[in-house]
Amino acid sequence: MNVRWATKKTMKEETDYRPMWSELGLDLEKHDALLGVLGKSYGDVFLSQKDRPEGMGYLDFVMSEVHGLRVKEVMDARKDGKVVVGAFCVFVPEELVLAAGGVLVGLCTGADFGTEKAERYLPRNTCALIKSFFGFTLEKVCPYIPTCDLIVGENTCDGKKKAYETYKDLIPGEFLAMDMPNTKSAEGREVLRKAYVDFAKQLEEMSGRKITVEALKAGIATANAKREALHRLAKLRHADPAPISGLDALLINQVSFYDDPVRFTGSVNKICDELEERIAAGEGVLPKGAPRLIFSGCPMAVPNWKLSAIIESSGAVLVGEESCIGERGSQNLVSDEGETVEELIDQLVDRYFAIDCAIFTPNPGRCEHARQIATDAGADGVVHYSLQFCTPYQMEAPVLERKLEEGGLPVLRLDTDYSQEDVEQLRTRVEAFVEQVRR
Repeated sequence: MNVRWATKKTMKEETDYRPMWSELGLDLEKHDALLGVLGKSYGDVFLSQKDRPEGMGYLDFVMSEVHGLRVKEVMDARKDGKVVVGAFCVFVPEELVLAAGGVLVGLCTGADFGTEKAERYLPRNTCALIKSFFGFTLEKVCPYIPTCDLIVGENTCDGKKKAYETYKDLIPGEFLAMDMPNTKSAEGREVLRKAYVDFAKQLEEMSGRKITVEALKAGIATANAKREALHRLAKLRHADPAPISGLDALLINQVSFYDDPVRFTGSVNKICDELEERIAAGEGVLPKGAPRLIFSGCPMAVPNWKLSAIIESSGAVLVGEESCIGERGSQNLVSDEGETVEELIDQLVDRYFAIDCAIFTPNPGRCEHARQIATDAGADGVVHYSLQFCTPYQMEAPVLERKLEEGGLPVLRLDTDYSQEDVEQLRTRVEAFVEQVRR
């Protein structure tokens, strides 16, 4: 039977993707088991919500087909001669991939899967995100990995940097380790610029297509339109009562890494149209005055919904994310001013170099950004989330907590992983924090 993720129509047998998965070399038994678990989780977390925006039905469909129709679309693009690039991080510029006529897709991580096999290659005290993408790869349950001509691993931390030395030998396609700067300096900017120039050259070689000014401007326009739709969503969440749950907003941001960018942008704008109607009618997911929180910290890849579900089942609503899967990853647009490819690459560098990721030292812009998100959203508090053994974010957490609390904004710091073992412990701490900030 074709195992599908649950949607409002419930699980049923439609298109049989098993021949496609078999062609990709997936372990069908383990893949079926994975989709069964994730389908139940998705139904329990998302479809159990009341009065969701009707537009979220599109996101439900995308998730039901994230290992099916979307994979087929990517495979078809590859058969048509388009280069397919897989990535784990927002520092990989989609604009360049689009300019080369290619497709950029996010790769599988975000779940506690294949840990035993991953730990044959990695220390046990490695962050869950790294162990997760090793596990998905080694267990052969991620259909995107074998569809990629090129996988880009960005050296955003020492853990990833060293892990990629091993990971590159575990995948069927080519691998590029993209150097990242660790200081906001002229020298750091040059490191990023060289990385993007080298990436553009590799894309041209693999695609057989020259990146032109016109193509790069078109890629910039497509990526900017997607960010503008996400900006619109973020601003609508400032309303009280909040017109959409933090869970659904998180899902939208997560799907932005998988879906076709033009189609995704249109779907988000339709949801925003609906949210505007809700706001005008005074409708919200919780009553006006309910506790409002924002996230700050590590990214939350599909299907990492644990902490959001705990928070929103504790009587609070999430109204913003200072995260790579959130406003940190989408906050700035790329200028299209320039008459040469080199000038446009400079514009790309300027945009991505402004991301206040914890890899940068010092990184004062992140505290200010978190404060601004909280202020704009009318938040009552901040939940700082770090993956265990994610040193950059764990080290920045006390700094961010101190600076935000000096400004009167309470902070709850939580370290966790992708397992369900600490759910009740987290729930106890979250419920106490929600009571603390309740107006």
